[in-house]
Amino acid sequence: MGETGKEEYKIQSFDTETQKLLKTALKDPSNVDLEKVANIIVDQSLKDCVFSKEAGRICYTIIQVNNMPMMALVNPVYDCLFRLAQPDSLRKEEEVDCLVLQLHRIGEQLEKMNSQRMDELFSLLRDGFLLQEGLSSLSQLLLLEIIEFRAADWKMTDAAQKYYYSEVTD
Repeated sequence: MGETGKEEYKIQSFDTETQKLLKTALKDPSNVDLEKVANIIVDQSLKDCVFSKEAGRICYTIIQVNNMPMMALVNPVYDCLFRLAQPDSLRKEEEVDCLVLQLHRIGEQLEKMNSQRMDELFSLLRDGFLLQEGLSSLSQLLLLEIIEFRAADWKMTDAAQKYYYSEVTD
């Protein structure tokens, strides 16, 4: 009984058919369209930020069960990153921080799976950095840092580490 409690997810807000699809994805991901599942999860996360943490748990469980779910998640993840790269999001430090953190974690893998979309995303980020009015200095710093991070082949150079994080290490 305790084991099933660990597998309970907050999916009651979905209709019955979607709940069934999510439950099947959690038990046997090979029997569902993972891209459809990912799109449902992403759409709900964008509507309900409280659900985002639950969405992460659901995706993590699916990844643990299945060997290659990342392919199904590539486009929905890009969609989320593109949303965070829009002008209204770039004016919010928390959203820029989230965007940069995710790119640090999975940017290199995403680029290997779809380099064209990564190029488009970084064009948006570059334009946002250069042209967007109303960006805080922290948002500008974070955007510049991630642009340099990708330019250095997804590695932090010693010079960049010192420049961007000298205040943290002092």
